[in-house]
Amino acid sequence: MIDTLIRKLSIAGELTEGDLKTLRRASLHSRQVPARQDLTTEEDRPENVHLVLSGFVCRYKILPKGQRHITALMVPGDFCDLHVAILDKMDHSIATLTPCTVVEISRSTIRDLTENHPRIAHALWWATLVDEAVLREWLVGLAGREAAERMAHLFCELLLRLSVVGLAEKDGYALPFTQIDLADMLGLTPVHVNRTLQHLRSEDLIVLKKRRLEIPDAARLKAFCDFVPTYLHHTPRAKKSSAPPTQATNVSLGMRQNQTHR
Repeated sequence: MIDTLIRKLSIAGELTEGDLKTLRRASLHSRQVPARQDLTTEEDRPENVHLVLSGFVCRYKILPKGQRHITALMVPGDFCDLHVAILDKMDHSIATLTPCTVVEISRSTIRDLTENHPRIAHALWWATLVDEAVLREWLVGLAGREAAERMAHLFCELLLRLSVVGLAEKDGYALPFTQIDLADMLGLTPVHVNRTLQHLRSEDLIVLKKRRLEIPDAARLKAFCDFVPTYLHHTPRAKKSSAPPTQATNVSLGMRQNQTHR
């Protein structure tokens, strides 16, 4: 199951065999956690970082009137607040939505990974930046997308995020959430979620059976919600070219050398 983490972090750059061994050692002691169980609660003093190896985990807040609002969704290969041990107290809670396999990684181990393993540190910073980008996109969705577009956008996002870690096929993936879960993610009521699902089904944009989502035409669904996957940053940053200078470059260099000799 550690392969989900390795597949995700490998997007940020090449990890050596030594890096992979280090990550495997850090993830040896996993545990099974039932669905609907808090891993960390608001006001806790965080000491460990949670890594999700299987299942779905959410970050949430409870509003004054008791409503839950989910602010982030973690899939296999994701850390839950990588640098959370810096904080004095948690300002939100983290809970499993489904049965999960998680690893608790001590802050001393996180410090070792970031201070003594530069390629791993680079990958972890990349993962943190992607988490922030996803949060920004969710905020844009809440403020500017209609319900059907918002839901379709989430389904497109999950297709890509789960594909990266080998948990989605070309046209579908397991979607084990209740309509209440979706409501809390999308800022809708459960009744509105039900109507929105029915609308997407009637337009043949999705097929949802036995907690599995099938997308008959991914390009059409992406067009429906104007899904642009840039914010997931699944394309590594291009390295500077090491190709030999072009003829034009050689001419320029020669002119500079002549000017220097003068």
